[in-house]
This record gives sequence, structure tokens and C-alpha cells, in this order.
Amino acid sequence: MATFQQKILNMIKCFRRQWCLFSNSERTTVCGADCMMMVLQLSMAEVNKQLHGDFTVSFSDVVETWKYLLHDKLGLTCENMEAPENYADIKKAYDSFLKRSNMLDLIDICQKCHTLIPESEIEEMSPVQLLKFISGLSEENGSSLSIPSTPMRHSQDNVKLLLIVKKFVYAYLSLLVNSKNDLALAHVLNIPDRGLGREAFTDLKHAAQKRQMSIFLDKLHEAKIFSIEEARSYEPHAIHSKSLTEQRYECWQMATSFIRMIELGGKGYAPSPFDTLRTHVKGLSDFVNFIDKLEEIIGEVLDPRIAGGRILSTIKMHLIKGRNSGDPFCRAAEEVLQDLDLRIKNIINSQHEAVTASTTGISPARPKLHVINHGTAYCGRETVMALLALLDEEAANLPTKNKAELLYGDENVTPFGITSVLTLFR
Repeated sequence: MATFQQKILNMIKCFRRQWCLFSNSERTTVCGADCMMMVLQLSMAEVNKQLHGDFTVSFSDVVETWKYLLHDKLGLTCENMEAPENYADIKKAYDSFLKRSNMLDLIDICQKCHTLIPESEIEEMSPVQLLKFISGLSEENGSSLSIPSTPMRHSQDNVKLLLIVKKFVYAYLSLLVNSKNDLALAHVLNIPDRGLGREAFTDLKHAAQKRQMSIFLDKLHEAKIFSIEEARSYEPHAIHSKSLTEQRYECWQMATSFIRMIELGGKGYAPSPFDTLRTHVKGLSDFVNFIDKLEEIIGEVLDPRIAGGRILSTIKMHLIKGRNSGDPFCRAAEEVLQDLDLRIKNIINSQHEAVTASTTGISPARPKLHVINHGTAYCGRETVMALLALLDEEAANLPTKNKAELLYGDENVTPFGITSVLTLFR
């Protein structure tokens, strides 16, 4: 009998098969329990700032509102619980953050699956069971779906270091497949150190809000154009009046558009002295060009197994750059990346087996116009789907037990560049 955790993962897989019923983007990522709580924390802080001028929220208030939010979204009675102050505004901010970041939380996916998909295709899952799972109160003692495949004995510090490295890698992969994910951006904008700390993130956030853009990219990123010929074959009416350079620039927003302007403008262009981003040019350029490098692997490497391995290897070398090979962080990175590489290969094998079983005797069809993105409709789609499946497994994991550490960081790991998301968004 499948564990409840496995049932949730199966539900997410059902969502992937029928994604067009839920979202206008195949790259929509799933917001797991930990991610949901962080989004709520940021939403509460934002409402507090709007009403009282202070972007902050206490741990106890987050915990109480978290309980109420879960009961409310699941349609369960909120006995002995009063609605938190300004709850309507908080809920609106929470939903807006997810929509802006092209994410759906576990509750939304489960509820929509039951509404839109025949009962015979999904497993029974009660609201109370889902509440217990997301709250961390599930009676299951099952292990995480994403523990290392090669069991090793680790001290508590080593386990913490493995989790830190895994968080960084997952954030890069999440940003790679879902460029709207500002939460992932916050985790790795300055990892490794690029001189892009809290001030840089704040400047990016303010500039994005002023221009009503995603911090990293806007909604047009998924249609990023790699060649005029490719564009005409997919969108024949969209490009007649614009050059490739104009279109490519138009598709990148905020962090990327700022760097693109400098790169395309050459020596004749300099940022306005009033532009707050001008002091962060070097760090932003390093970050944008690194993401470009990862995207090039997706677009150019045909075999998804090779592409996945090369992406992980590139991220690892980026994370450990300048560190001694005997450094605990390097050893943790090596272990985490080896495990993820194996898991990606297993995912790809499973996907190929499923496709073979379901398409025997059927002629191959041309990808639809709304596939992952026009530029990688053929070559990169399998790779991105494998990365999405890996991220889905992480989203289906049991929540972190130490909520205070999750939300407010841990002073013991500051040498590795950890800054709480609340601090960055403040």
C-alpha cells in the first residue's frame, strides 16, 4: 500500500499529465509544505508593511496563521480558532505571490485534481490527511523521497551541510525551469558570493515592483526566441516588425534586461546615475551569464541524461569555486550532486518506459505550440521534464520539523552564505 507521501507524488504526476487544465504554463512548479510556509511568512510581512510600515512578522503569528490558512484552504472547520487579523489581505497576498511566481501549492493541486480529473485516475485523499501531512503531524515514519541513494553515516553538522547544498542546487534547478520563481532567486542570487547581498536584492525587488515585472524574468521568458527561422515556424504573426535583438531583449526583464542592455549597448551605453542597479553590474552579470550557461546546456545537448549530468556538474563547480577539495562543503556538494545525477537518470528511464508503454503503434506528433518553450521544443523538453519531476519529488517531501530555523535562518551556518528569505525581502 502506498504511503500518503507517495499518494501526493502520484497526484503531482497526474497534474503533470493534465497540466493544461491547471495552468497556462508547463513550467509551473509545485510549492511544497516548506515553501508554502515561507510564502505565507513573506505575505504576512508584506501586509504588515502596508499597514504599519514594518516588513516583519513574529514566529508565533506565522504559526497561528499557518494553522488557520491550512484549515481554510482545505474547507475544514476552524474550531477554537479566530481568523487572524487582516487575514483576507494575507490570503490575497499569498495567492498573488504564488501566481506571480508561477507556482501552485499542494492543496491547490490536490483540490483541482479531484475537481477536473475522473476519480478513477486519482487516489483517495481526505482533507484531514492532507492537513496532517502538510502540518508535519502525519503518523507516517517513512523516509524522505529524496534521501541519498547511498546510505552513509553523518554527524548532525554534516546532515545540515547536505541539506544546505541540496537547497542551493534545487533553487538553481527551480529557477532554471521556472524563471518567475523569485523565492528560488532569493536563495541563490548571492550563492556563491557575488557581492549581491540584501541591498542588491532589495534594489532588484523595488525596480521590479516599480516596473511591474518579475525580479528575474517576465511572463514572456517561456517564448524566448533563439532564431528568426525558429520563431517564424512557431509564431508567424508575431515577429515581422521586430529584429531578433529587439525581441530577445524584450523577453528578458529586470535582472536580465538590465544586464542585456549593458551587453547590447556596448561602450556607448552606461546605466543612468540614478539607477540603483548600477552598483551591482558585476554581480548581476555573473549571475545572468551563469543561468545562460545552464540554459545553453538544455538547448544544445540532445540526450537528457547527459544534459542533466552536465547541468549538475556545472552547478557543483560553480558552488565550490575557490574552495579546497577537502572542504566539508565540497564533500557535501560531491555527495548531493552524485545522488541527484543518479535520480535524474532514474527519472528519465521511468519517463521513457511510460512513453513507450502509452505510445506503441502511434505515429510521433509535432510538439504543440504551448510546449515548455519554443526554443527547446525538441531538444530540451525531455531534460526540463526530468528536472521538473525531480523538483516534484522534493515538493512531496515531509515538511521541516524546525520551523523557526526554516523561516528565520540559523546563525551556525552563516559562513555558507545563508540569509533568511524574510531578511532578503525586507
